[in-house]
Amino acid sequence: MELAFYIAGAVAVIATFLMLTRVNVVHALLYLIVSLLAVAVVFYTLGAPFVAALEVIVYAGAIMVLFVFVVMMLNLGEHGVELEKQWLTPGIWTGPALLAGILIIEVFYLVRGGTAGLATGAVEPKEVGIALFGPYLIGVELASMLLLAGLVGAYHLGFRKVEKPEIQYGRYTAERRAAASGNPVLAGTDQLARTP
Repeated sequence: MELAFYIAGAVAVIATFLMLTRVNVVHALLYLIVSLLAVAVVFYTLGAPFVAALEVIVYAGAIMVLFVFVVMMLNLGEHGVELEKQWLTPGIWTGPALLAGILIIEVFYLVRGGTAGLATGAVEPKEVGIALFGPYLIGVELASMLLLAGLVGAYHLGFRKVEKPEIQYGRYTAERRAAASGNPVLAGTDQLARTP
């Protein structure tokens, strides 16, 4: 069990380091997923299978899907399509696949062994809830306020004010539209209308 703990910890550290050093966002996301899965294995070896399951479901699942959607939304246009074709080359999967393979072998070993922790006993979900909403209630509430501040900040960073067509085109909307259409008669008529 101790060997599994140290292997999972090493995979988590290596994957996190590789995630921080990647320039490409998709590569960093792949290594971050592997790092979160390794942390889940570490929790499982420490006797907290409930926390390990939450790590996989919430972080490696839901949060990573959110990150992938953000990356998809930011890469708009023809240039984004070309970048995605470059990112999806088979070579980028080698590192994350190797680290994930180590974790899969380790999980099979742990499940086959039937033991669930280095600690004296497994941590039950009830104990986690009592700890989070007992002595650590203020920490949980502060974390929720921090997430709310991040949500409001992300909204303000992504907000784009949509202007009405009258404000966007300015005072001489008809003249600009006529000049853009290439019709000199309409452009000249509007020019005469503006002269005193």
